[in-house]
Amino acid sequence: MRYLGEIISLGVACSWTVAALFSEVGSRRFGVFVMNVWRMGIALLFSALLMWYVFGSPYPVYAGHSTWGWLLLSGVVGYFFGDWCLFNSYLTIGSRIGQLFMTLAPMFAALTAWVMLGQTLSWSALLAMAVTLTGIAISVLGRGEHHKIGVALPTNGILYGIGAGMGQGVGLVLSKIGLDHYLADVPASLLPSVENYLPFGSNMIRCVAGFVCFTLWLFFRGEGAKLKTSAYDWRGLAIVVLVVFSGPFIGVGFSLMAVQYTAAGIASTLMALTPIFILLPSRWLFGQPITTRNVLGAVISCVGVSLFFLI
Repeated sequence: MRYLGEIISLGVACSWTVAALFSEVGSRRFGVFVMNVWRMGIALLFSALLMWYVFGSPYPVYAGHSTWGWLLLSGVVGYFFGDWCLFNSYLTIGSRIGQLFMTLAPMFAALTAWVMLGQTLSWSALLAMAVTLTGIAISVLGRGEHHKIGVALPTNGILYGIGAGMGQGVGLVLSKIGLDHYLADVPASLLPSVENYLPFGSNMIRCVAGFVCFTLWLFFRGEGAKLKTSAYDWRGLAIVVLVVFSGPFIGVGFSLMAVQYTAAGIASTLMALTPIFILLPSRWLFGQPITTRNVLGAVISCVGVSLFFLI
């Protein structure tokens, strides 16, 4: 089918839009920590079932110590720190603006790869960073007192958004290092048949780190009773399942499929359209107004992300 990869990529952007919107709903219902304990736990269950189906074992059997070490670190940075910031940004500034800050992830990934992997930081990457930051600035900055430029959002919300983009970007580079170790761990004779499933095994290890960290922190805060109470909230748990399917599970799976049918740059650009797709649903669900500045900022940020892959 012609343009199948492009269609799948647009579907992934829609899937991540659903995940963002219902993550905001779930966070308001359960709180950030309870929400993420359930989210990581259910994602682990789905991943274990997939591993069992593919490898005959509910965990990544070929992953060695180095693979586990890098991917656990990636989970701490990406899922625990990054998602803690992301879900708090949803509560503070809403999922619409929170997703806009996620366009910072490629910038932080490029900087981290430059520092840790020695990858070249090209002029096109610097241009993409500048364009992305410009788009975010247009959305965040507004008219202040005495007709001066001021920040139109709470400072803590902006910091949460930056932290979310940083966690996602740095976690991505750590995941790449872990996945490279994972590829080296799998016997060469099996690699062709299981290579497409290794990212799911990698994600499972990252989910272990996220689940353990969120659970420990929840009980450290003395909020274990909230987790027990939430187990009887079937509507809330249905929201969590929807978030897991549309985000870490279905979203990740179809994003991997998209790059099999079209160029990675085109797929990445189309999948980065979430900040635009989320504008209308956030207006319908949460009554958030859509302004020209919001639309312009989202479009420019998405253009900035596309420059990372298309130049």
